[in-house]
Amino acid sequence: QVHLVESGGGSVQAGGSLRLSCAASGDTSKTGCMGWFRLAPGKEREGVAAINNFAMTNYAESVKGRFTISKDNAKNTLYLQMNSLKPEDTAMYYCAAHFCIGHIILWGDGSYENWGQGTQVTVSA
Repeated sequence: QVHLVESGGGSVQAGGSLRLSCAASGDTSKTGCMGWFRLAPGKEREGVAAINNFAMTNYAESVKGRFTISKDNAKNTLYLQMNSLKPEDTAMYYCAAHFCIGHIILWGDGSYENWGQGTQVTVSA
């Protein structure tokens, strides 16, 4: 079992930046593939960014060029650097992890077994 704890959320004005962190503990062999998801009121949970063991990444179109996902394997920590934030980025952000091998990048919340409790990001106009 993997235990994931997100941090770094908060309230910022449009155009601002935040960096989310997700610390993993427990069976970290199951963190080869990790991702960030978000859930806004009245909307379905959506994938934001994903990364694999080879640092290959994938992003939602809405965040490309603004968000950067990275992973520090030595610290068992996943990051999401969010720049040029927009009000529509307001949501609860969750990190997720799953065992994977090879060059696959998991996308879609059904692909992940382990989830954190979330951290709130609020962007005001």
